[in-house]
Amino acid sequence: MSVARQYPAPSEVKEELLKKYPTKVAKKRSKSIVLNDPDQPKEIQANIRTVPGIITQRGCCYAGCKGVVLGPTRDILNIVHGPIGCSYYAWLTRRNQTKPETAEEANYVPYCFSTDMQEDHVVFGGEKKLTKAIEEAYEIFKPKAIAIHSTCPVGLIGDDVHAVARAMTAKLEDCNVFGFSCEGYKGVSQSAGHHIANNGLFKHVVGKDNTVREGKFRINLLGEYNIGGDSFELERLFEECGITLVSTYSGNSTYLDLMNSHMVDLNLVMCHRSINYIGEMMETKYGVPWLKVNFIGAESTAKSLRKMAEYFGDEELKAKVEEVCERELAKTTAALAASKPKTEGKLAMLFVGGSRAHHYQELFKELGMKTIAAGYEFAHRDDYEGREIIPNIKIDADSKNIEELKIKPDEELYKPRKTAEEIEALKAKGVELGEYKGMMPDMAEHTFVIDDISQYESEKLIEIYKPDVFCAGVKEKYVIQKMGIPLKQLHSYDYGGPYAGFEGAINFYKDIERMVSSRIWKLIDAPWEKAKKEQPELTATYVA
Repeated sequence: MSVARQYPAPSEVKEELLKKYPTKVAKKRSKSIVLNDPDQPKEIQANIRTVPGIITQRGCCYAGCKGVVLGPTRDILNIVHGPIGCSYYAWLTRRNQTKPETAEEANYVPYCFSTDMQEDHVVFGGEKKLTKAIEEAYEIFKPKAIAIHSTCPVGLIGDDVHAVARAMTAKLEDCNVFGFSCEGYKGVSQSAGHHIANNGLFKHVVGKDNTVREGKFRINLLGEYNIGGDSFELERLFEECGITLVSTYSGNSTYLDLMNSHMVDLNLVMCHRSINYIGEMMETKYGVPWLKVNFIGAESTAKSLRKMAEYFGDEELKAKVEEVCERELAKTTAALAASKPKTEGKLAMLFVGGSRAHHYQELFKELGMKTIAAGYEFAHRDDYEGREIIPNIKIDADSKNIEELKIKPDEELYKPRKTAEEIEALKAKGVELGEYKGMMPDMAEHTFVIDDISQYESEKLIEIYKPDVFCAGVKEKYVIQKMGIPLKQLHSYDYGGPYAGFEGAINFYKDIERMVSSRIWKLIDAPWEKAKKEQPELTATYVA
């Protein structure tokens, strides 16, 4: 018979998290640690610089641009202009999968392209080396597009990658070369890189192909990066429902698909923070609305598919979506019945980027597990509190470093897909276009919402709550596991996945059931705990 766990009051836990910090640091961190109230979401401090000295989960601007947004597109050849270490970091670390339709189709995802800057290039400039690298890449691979990604030294020495890109585009003629000033130090996290990547794609890629593709219901899927094959599962569902997926930003995507992505009827937004800029700019320039969706969790997937069908208003499509949902939910219900008895009542903590810390709470809820604490690495306040607070967000100096494109309706191609009356009618049916309510309204009362959590805060929460599973990334993985807590990577899924859609939900049920049922974690002593038991003595020989 299990004994109910007893915990301190949440306010006491927050006080415990803060008391070791210096006064000024504690005051600052206090604003980023919120006790949730779903009915009246509180203001949370987000998208600010990490306090120096605190071990953060965040990545850099370059990681957001090349590693997240551009990396999964298989036929854009990405050249990293900088030292080789930066390129190695972004080389297949996120397990982005892609599936060329023919053996002849270009696929550069497995490659690592870098200018490999050395000390003399930092001293005398690296533009000539970059030019040579582009010429060499074109000569070998003949790509349709080459993207250049600047790393920290490039910004410091002033190499003009955009001038090099323009010159090479003119010289090569049949290859679009464009650059991203995504030096790692820009912004406060990888979020800056997402914004820069969105801007660059919209300026240099979107709108270059005005072909209207076949299909009655044409969509883009924004903010889905095909980690562990997620996109493949969603593509299967769209195809079965009769929905035409024109492009994905940017899992399993191609350059030609992105060029044509403005010709769709609807944009679906998965990861709000990394891709909302494309959705907004496409709506402003071409009249394509966007709908926030969640394909993580069986019920959420069914709900999102039904919203799409309601948007298009086609009875045949609605019937097909219901048929697919009914069939797939029968499978997930059976799988859940097998796993839930072993997961019911367990505790989870999620500190992940993108919208994953929000979306995956749906899967844990299906398993009967409670999310006691969650947060993002690189969110802005609207990701937590909802988009209605955007007008109240103060623009700081770091945000001003990122270009804001001035977009206006295209004189020829701007065409609103829905009238104002149709939009209001959809809203009355629960289909809100251009809206995201944020994570906090979906979390239980008195749970913790923590932005940019530190390693110390993670360890304290684990010490107090002893969660059954902790979800984060590879940087946290091994420290958490040494504390006897299983960690599930939700950045790259370890070796699992897919976890999106109905089949993904079944995979997740099984994986989490195994993790929380395994006794091995309770048998592990962290090295520092083992040292306490053995009572080691420190000995030394001193030399005068």
